[in-house]
Amino acid sequence: MEKNYKLIFLICVLFISISEVYCQDRIPGKIFSQFQNFQSVQLTGNSWAVNNAVSQNKVISNKGVSGWENPSNQIFTYFKTEKKGKVHLAIIARVKSGKSIVKCQLGKDTRKLSIINIDFDTLDIGIFKLENIGYQTFILSGIEKTSESFAEITTLLIGGEAIDNQTRFVKDDFYWGRRGPSVHLNFELPTDAGDVEWFYNEITIPKGNDVIGSYFMANGFGEGYYGIQVNSATERRILFSVWSPFKTDKPSEIPEDQKIILLKKGKDVNTGAFGNEGSGGQSYRRYYWKSDVTYHFLLKGVPSENNSTDYTAYFFAPEIGQWELIASFRRPKTTTYLKHPHSFLENFSPDNGNITRMGIYSNQWVCSSKGQWTELKRARFTADATARKESRLDYMGGIENGGFFLKNCGFFSETTSIDTWFTRPETGKKPEIDFSILP
Repeated sequence: MEKNYKLIFLICVLFISISEVYCQDRIPGKIFSQFQNFQSVQLTGNSWAVNNAVSQNKVISNKGVSGWENPSNQIFTYFKTEKKGKVHLAIIARVKSGKSIVKCQLGKDTRKLSIINIDFDTLDIGIFKLENIGYQTFILSGIEKTSESFAEITTLLIGGEAIDNQTRFVKDDFYWGRRGPSVHLNFELPTDAGDVEWFYNEITIPKGNDVIGSYFMANGFGEGYYGIQVNSATERRILFSVWSPFKTDKPSEIPEDQKIILLKKGKDVNTGAFGNEGSGGQSYRRYYWKSDVTYHFLLKGVPSENNSTDYTAYFFAPEIGQWELIASFRRPKTTTYLKHPHSFLENFSPDNGNITRMGIYSNQWVCSSKGQWTELKRARFTADATARKESRLDYMGGIENGGFFLKNCGFFSETTSIDTWFTRPETGKKPEIDFSILP
């Protein structure tokens, strides 16, 4: 009898041990017990379906990867490391039925992974070697599947000697993380510039950088912004907006005496209200501007009647050869000339936050109410909250081809320090504009 009790005891101990080992593969992080600095990378904020943009919205959702049916779609997931060495990878995934085989790639190393579990489970992929620091790209490719979808995947798990507290990826605010960091140029306004009535700027978008979702903002000021966008594969816009002095994201909440007033607009220009990022008056003209062409922007801001200020935007396209009016707005409860001249670059399409874009901003000038032109040669590079909290570090600014440049998105590894000052070469090319004949 005593021997039977001992045998039962040994069987129980063995069962518990086996259960613990089995459960380790089901509890995220347990399989990384021999590694330090285990971290979870949520695919919803850090992954893109590449090679088939049409289905990106379907493949990447707030639940991670789902609906991954097309084998031409590869799943790219990004994280940034400051150390080389070994990294241990796993994913939390499942199939709805049957079996799938996917290829996992990090750097030069690849592994094949079979997925047969119909409940979400932690699947060990193996140990990979990082030969470079900076942004790393983990790629999942579908090889075989017996059901409609290759897999549903929520999380990439990373651990090992290459992972530490300097490892970066998007951990929250996934919408903004997928859009990527916005970057700005804040131009230094000399003290002797006087009351600034006019702000002139030029933008050139190098070939291949006219990415859908990009807004290359040329003439920013204290109360609005003006620049060019890529809205789709077939549509581009010139966009000019002025904020209402009433702070709200809903245009319907603005009192009548604080609404932006449209004074005039140019040919083929659409006007209306905008919201969701403050509210105010908006104008845009559909115009298919081109890469590698330099476009000119001119903005006027002057105090007007009854404690208001009038803002007017003009656009010059070399292929047209003359200045054209975009729109003129009156902002109530405001008496000012132009303040805070700046430019920025943002991506407003989360589905395209994995693609790099860059703009060249050159030959900035301001003209005072007395007709005095001043060249703006210095600018401070800044970035938004996504960059400042280090959710995304793929942003740059500086000097390129005699002008300032801004660059963001695409998970390149170089980063420009925020609040760095840059000075471009002086051009001496004062704008030749006859204000009296502007439309």
